[in-house]
Amino acid sequence: MTIVHLLEDNAKKYANDIALVEINPDQPETRRRTWHEFELVEPTHRVDYYRREISWAVFNEKANRLANMLKQNGIGKGKKVAILLMNCIDWLPIYFGILKTGALAVPLNFRYSSDEIDYCLQLAEADVLIFGTEFIGRVEAVADKISKNCTLIYLGSGCPAFADDYNDLTSECSSIFPECELTEEDDAAIYFSSGTTGFPKAILHKHRSLIHSCRVEQAHHSQTKDDCFLCIPPLYHTGAKMHWFGSLITGSKAVILKGTQAKNILNAVAQEKCTIVWLLVPWAQDILNAIDNGEINLNDYDFSAWRLMHIGAQPVPQSLIKRWLEYFPNHQYDTNYGLSESIGPGAVHLGVENVHKVGAIGVAGYGWELKIVDPDGNTVKQGDVGELCLKGPGVMTCYYRDEKATADTLKDGWLYTGDMAMEDEDGFIYLVDRKKDVIITGGENLYPVQIENFLAAHEKIMDVAVIGLPDSRLGEIATAIIQIKDGMTCTEEEINEFCMSLPRYKRPRKIIFADVPRNPTGKIEKPKLRKMYGAEGIVDSQNKS
Repeated sequence: MTIVHLLEDNAKKYANDIALVEINPDQPETRRRTWHEFELVEPTHRVDYYRREISWAVFNEKANRLANMLKQNGIGKGKKVAILLMNCIDWLPIYFGILKTGALAVPLNFRYSSDEIDYCLQLAEADVLIFGTEFIGRVEAVADKISKNCTLIYLGSGCPAFADDYNDLTSECSSIFPECELTEEDDAAIYFSSGTTGFPKAILHKHRSLIHSCRVEQAHHSQTKDDCFLCIPPLYHTGAKMHWFGSLITGSKAVILKGTQAKNILNAVAQEKCTIVWLLVPWAQDILNAIDNGEINLNDYDFSAWRLMHIGAQPVPQSLIKRWLEYFPNHQYDTNYGLSESIGPGAVHLGVENVHKVGAIGVAGYGWELKIVDPDGNTVKQGDVGELCLKGPGVMTCYYRDEKATADTLKDGWLYTGDMAMEDEDGFIYLVDRKKDVIITGGENLYPVQIENFLAAHEKIMDVAVIGLPDSRLGEIATAIIQIKDGMTCTEEEINEFCMSLPRYKRPRKIIFADVPRNPTGKIEKPKLRKMYGAEGIVDSQNKS
């Protein structure tokens, strides 16, 4: 059984039932923005509201047309097809169309620069790239280079000359599932996760990981055919897609919302009768703040269908959930922990029955095992801190084309996460710190080395270190400690101006001019900096109180 077979079954059993709804709310543009300014999820540049929907039968037909077109052009088992699209109603049919050929789907982060797109396509050895309107400029900048080994296919109106038109290629193709033997042991997808060096690593997963995600999601959140899932985060994330797999396994409706404004989220929940909503911490904070300040009146909405709110991607402050349950006392609540290497969320989860343990990431998820080990790989005593390790059907096969990184991370079937954790007396796991030098801001991972290397090119900077400082809304913010060259002066405005060429989410939100301490071997003493500037996380501090 694979997720491809689940789609085929849904198309037969629930042919005319709605599978996906796409909503683009009213979103007037107040200024012209480039892709550098994109937040986590962005609406299209249209200013008018629209709503589109497709049935399970149409969803399957779209996937089959793409699969047949790809197969006609020699794309099958062992080949790779990259996806570079903003969230849209075609994203998931394209993903499934790729899988139906036996090829590997390779989702790309929509914030990637031209060079990052080129790097990832080469690393994954992609044979095809399917991209959308927002990416014409970035793809065109490297088109001559990547098109030597990779066919470029464009989805949208006004196809550029350097690409083939998706609609023209697929319109006349068969809507019948092409012949392809698929098992759980076949390779399915490559996802990207940056390491502490800043260079993306390609994570290879089998179909076994994907189908296990379906089972995990339903086991944790009890989805039925009557549920409706609101999907907001980008679909290139394992998180968004794997939570949607709960809809796939039950044949239930899901809503793809473009944009994250509090009113738009609540409007979608009310109008579409959503039952399950996955939020990131900042979005939940925004909703609560809008209620507190009177911008949102809950009496204006019908939330009678809404039964579950869950959060993932970053630690959750106890105070947030306490406030949430004051306004929504009947909601079930869950939090999820996972990595792209463990096919996203659910490897550890709190459980809807354990709201009294908010602050913990929870216990081992359905079908998963965990342990906490010391540097020698020995399990630590309860209450001691060690590295969190995971084992289960969703663990990656390897880092594609990186044997050393694979050997460092996978040991005897265990995934060494790089996250430091402890187990309390009740068996619940708490994150303590991160072994890997990663800052999680608003659910997105920032890798300090990337930002440090960028800032080091500034003519006035002698040394720089980037750490995370606590933030009540985002969890952490990237903070740059900058040591200026002797005899020079520099302002915060100069640094901010210099950082404008970085994507917005990578720019330091706080600048501190000070010396950067290094140990005798030349490494930045980040523990010292974190202590010096009070970098104790919001969640951790509340857990200790």
